[in-house]
Amino acid sequence: MGQPHFIVFANEKGGTGKSTTAVHTAIALAAMGNRVAALDLDTRQRTMTRYLENRDSTMRRLEKSLPQAVYHVLEADEALADVVAKLAQNADVVVIDTPGRDDPVAREAILMADTLVTPMNDSFVDLDLIGQVHPENFKVTKPSFYAELIWNSRTQRAKATGKSVDWVVLRNRLQHVESHNLRRVGAALDELARRVGFRVIPGLGERVIYRELFPKGLTLLDFEQLGEVGISHITARQELREMVSGLGIPDANDEEQRVA
Repeated sequence: MGQPHFIVFANEKGGTGKSTTAVHTAIALAAMGNRVAALDLDTRQRTMTRYLENRDSTMRRLEKSLPQAVYHVLEADEALADVVAKLAQNADVVVIDTPGRDDPVAREAILMADTLVTPMNDSFVDLDLIGQVHPENFKVTKPSFYAELIWNSRTQRAKATGKSVDWVVLRNRLQHVESHNLRRVGAALDELARRVGFRVIPGLGERVIYRELFPKGLTLLDFEQLGEVGISHITARQELREMVSGLGIPDANDEEQRVA
């Protein structure tokens, strides 16, 4: 069967929509026919786990099957490698959500990533995680500690496995932000991307909609269960589809067809 594709969502800052993005990516990939396993490394918050538990409850209440991931939260007495090995046995894709802080288990998970996703908001506060900028001209002065951490992890993985890591910075679009700030952040990100070696793709907007979906565990792909759908829902669903497409995850079904 081969190894599954590992997608690791990691950012040491909170409030970037990391867990929400991880859940929607997992469900979108499951809806495409992939066998998806979701591993939650945040033993305290458990946002990904709670979201998917809510989804199970909704399916039981509606007596209807929806695309779903097999999910697990890493407990304190469990070894990451053992849990990952078990989940990988029956998965085409493993989605790992790390805590929004520096964490030794998160660093271990980053070493497993085929695709490493770092969500961030369009602000210099979030950008500071990756690179420092000059206070007057907003030019990048140097990469930050997190960029160095990822660089070292990618180098270590390449030496150990011979595989490269696709690092994707997911630029979540905020509402009511001045356009000149967006341009400045975008220019700094583009410069950092060339220096550090990551891709920048659009993320998820319409954040209020995503928070409202949490109690039912629904996503914007579950239009039949959402009731009345407005233009904002349709726009957000298109953003989700474009984001998942931008991640460039190999399609397991296509791989099976080629092998056959």
